[in-house]
Amino acid sequence: MGQPSFEASNAIIYLTYGAFLVLGTGIAWTMRNQTKTDFLSGNGTQTAWPLALNFIASGLGSGILFTYPEISTICGVQGLIVYALASALPLLVFGWVTPIIRKQCPDGFVLTEWTRHRYGTPAMLFLSFMTLVTLFLYMVAELSAIGQVVTTLTGLDGLPIIIVQCIITTIYTSLGGFKISFLTDVIQGGMVVGLIVIATITIGVKTEINRDLIDQSGLTKASLLGWQLLYILPVAVLTNDFFLSNFWLRAFSSKTDKDLRLGVSLATIIILCILTLVGSTGLIAAWSGAWTPDNVDTPGSLAFFLLLEKLPNWVVGIVLVMVVSLSTAAFDSLQSAMVSSASNDLFRNRLNIWVIRVLVVLIIIPTVVLALKAPSILQIFLISDLVSAATIPVLMVGLIPQFYWWRGFEFVVGSLGGIFTIFIFGAIYYNDAQRGGQLILLQEGLYTGDWGVFGAFVAAPVGGLIWGCLAFGARIGFLFAQSKIQGTRFDALDKPVDMRALQDNNDILADSIGSGAGKFF
Repeated sequence: MGQPSFEASNAIIYLTYGAFLVLGTGIAWTMRNQTKTDFLSGNGTQTAWPLALNFIASGLGSGILFTYPEISTICGVQGLIVYALASALPLLVFGWVTPIIRKQCPDGFVLTEWTRHRYGTPAMLFLSFMTLVTLFLYMVAELSAIGQVVTTLTGLDGLPIIIVQCIITTIYTSLGGFKISFLTDVIQGGMVVGLIVIATITIGVKTEINRDLIDQSGLTKASLLGWQLLYILPVAVLTNDFFLSNFWLRAFSSKTDKDLRLGVSLATIIILCILTLVGSTGLIAAWSGAWTPDNVDTPGSLAFFLLLEKLPNWVVGIVLVMVVSLSTAAFDSLQSAMVSSASNDLFRNRLNIWVIRVLVVLIIIPTVVLALKAPSILQIFLISDLVSAATIPVLMVGLIPQFYWWRGFEFVVGSLGGIFTIFIFGAIYYNDAQRGGQLILLQEGLYTGDWGVFGAFVAAPVGGLIWGCLAFGARIGFLFAQSKIQGTRFDALDKPVDMRALQDNNDILADSIGSGAGKFF
């Protein structure tokens, strides 16, 4: 009960990986003559259902088996609902923002390309650095998670699993690029949904709830942290999603805006259900006695696996297949997103496609090394969340037409200022500069029991916007003084000319003149 044999575990894991290798390379072979553009993106090619399955596969990773049950054991029902909603609902923003960006930058396929178009190359390179670091952290977190999950479920060493996953995903993403990741995610996303339904039904049928433990656990009551998470998690997840190029690649691949909105809506509903079901295992583990808060050696992040120990081996086998599918889908999406982003942002898509493929291989080595030494998976995500909370609000000001005067200088200064504001807040709140610096890295985690983390997530966006406004004032003041000294016209607040609209008007005018001339002659 609870753990398959050594031989069965290896067979399940490696047969699943083998199936994905055959599937991925088989599809890649049929696409071997694709262009570099097709390798990097798939703009305007996908309908709603494939998009939905892709967002599901890209938005879920094996780490959800740790983080969502853990929050249930700490904040109970309130924390679980907030976390699930905060993770799923931000996907709807892509259905609203992408059409705006696509209209302004029709040839782009990642957010950084719009940033270059709107703010200039230096700002784009700044955001690209943030994006690539975030993707790298997510890759590290995913490999760390799959290694820990396999070790916990089977007792096997996680290192060979990590290496095999890297080899398999690298092979087929190097051969097929974005489109191969998209097609495999459609299949993997469908598999994950089916497997989670089976596992959930089995857990519900096989697990016995002790009603006395429900009241004793206190997990049905509200808590201070639960109320804090109402703000922290939506800000953290929403802003961080903007850093994930794998989401933007899929959003831009939609055939129409209607397909995109329907796809993200379907994905949001399904992801919300999945995360709620997975997170509920933390509650069930507490209420069935499989996990107890008194056991300090067993953190709440292991609640899901403690629950599985009381279930038949075949259930664990299903979970293993699900975990491998989740992790492979998430990891290959991150790989292809990193390659597409780096090629577009750093090299303007001028690199030979084989050089890009070599880069995919090289990035894996440090990823594996760090994954073996990675701290808490949740902490990795939270560090990225804090940085994005400082950066994205300042960036998104540029989407507002009335703020045409907002420039890349304000964006970069505001972003760095938002991060610095976290340090200022932490140093004041804790009366300790060292703890202020540690707050940027959230070394004490999310569940500190005080207002430190909440304050950090307030300081990041608010501080970013304040520093951005100060940077705007400084830039305008300098340009005004310069115009006075040089005796030139002050034009820093003039509305910029929309060259694309101007070109469209010129084309219309030329067509009209040509048509009129044809009638005259």
